[in-house]
Amino acid sequence: MTLAGVLEAAEAAAPVESLDVVARMLREHLGAASVSFLITDFTGSSVVRIGAADSVETDEPAPRIPLRGTLYEDVIRTQQPQVEHEGESRHVRVVAPVTNRGDAIGLLELFVPAVPDAEVMREIGETAHALAYIVIANRSHSDVYQWSRRTKPLSLAAEIQHRLLPASLACEAAQFAVAGALEPAEHVGGDTFDYVIDRDTVQLSVTDAMGHDVDAALLATLVVSALRRARREGADLAEQARHADQAMRDHGRSGFVSGQLLRISLLDGRTEFVNAGHPWPLRIRDGKVEEIVPKVDRPFGLNVRTSQANTYRMQTLDLRPGDRLIMLTDGMLERHAENLDLADLIIRTRELHPREAARTLIKTIVDAGDGHLHDDATVMCLDWHGVHNSERDATNGADLTDASPPSTTGPAALHR
Repeated sequence: MTLAGVLEAAEAAAPVESLDVVARMLREHLGAASVSFLITDFTGSSVVRIGAADSVETDEPAPRIPLRGTLYEDVIRTQQPQVEHEGESRHVRVVAPVTNRGDAIGLLELFVPAVPDAEVMREIGETAHALAYIVIANRSHSDVYQWSRRTKPLSLAAEIQHRLLPASLACEAAQFAVAGALEPAEHVGGDTFDYVIDRDTVQLSVTDAMGHDVDAALLATLVVSALRRARREGADLAEQARHADQAMRDHGRSGFVSGQLLRISLLDGRTEFVNAGHPWPLRIRDGKVEEIVPKVDRPFGLNVRTSQANTYRMQTLDLRPGDRLIMLTDGMLERHAENLDLADLIIRTRELHPREAARTLIKTIVDAGDGHLHDDATVMCLDWHGVHNSERDATNGADLTDASPPSTTGPAALHR
């Protein structure tokens, strides 16, 4: 069973049936008693077991399996396959990460008749990696994956907001790792984040629309669409900002949107930055958190009569290999979290992957408000490795290529 063979067989099936095809191949090839795919929900706090038998024609949310303290959490966090074998059990449990370029899509779980050797673990790992491509290829054709990731129904505003986010909330490359997380308020506040990798650059943006619910979501749609349109036409950051501002003036009625735009060269590490009335970013370097204080231009769509109208200044950020950059919205500064030491929390999460760090930061803010937010909380976490860090493997977690392989047998595999 090869990676190409798995992809070819799945491609020949209908989008929803492709998961069943992979499961059948594993059962036949490895003698697996059962095979499951578990997809991570929007919050990253639980997984949902899905398959072709699931029905999307229901108002009931998919049953959640909380991650905290489980083998599933360990596999997602470490991005290493794990084996669980209890002496009295007739089958051995194997759980492997289904991940593409740092985007932890879910997990592959199977029960096999014996402790797998290195070759079998290699095949399981390849199949899990193929499954990531299968999900990515098929999720635009079916609502099953979207439905399964929702642990509660979304409001119309939240539905609009989610559709504005990038398809993958995390991404790995040799030069960087980036991840974003967003927790909508009870009345959606219009936060968004976005990123894109071009041939020679990575670009990030965080925006926050004035107001709540559908009105805020529509303003966010206007700005994100204008930014993407200008970016795809090759505009620099200042021109992108001007397009967003003009779109708000032409169609945004009386609202405004704050935002930050960042572009980093993947060739030499040079940065360009625009701040449109947005909270300042934070940088952690050598164990210390610093607030970066850029020049601040006005939010998109804000009517002011000055010589600076419709003018946005491109600035530079001091970004060095080993730095972590945090871009956030004012929802991360909620009054319920005023006693929370955000800088200390950022330091304590420094060793986590940006994906896990972003989720931890958001969860802490939500917990500080007892699960209630007055404004959306959004954070983007960027680790900059530098342009000369080419010896990294970006397949799952961008580990160094000389990293030793994980243990794949026995109880020790559970405690890496």
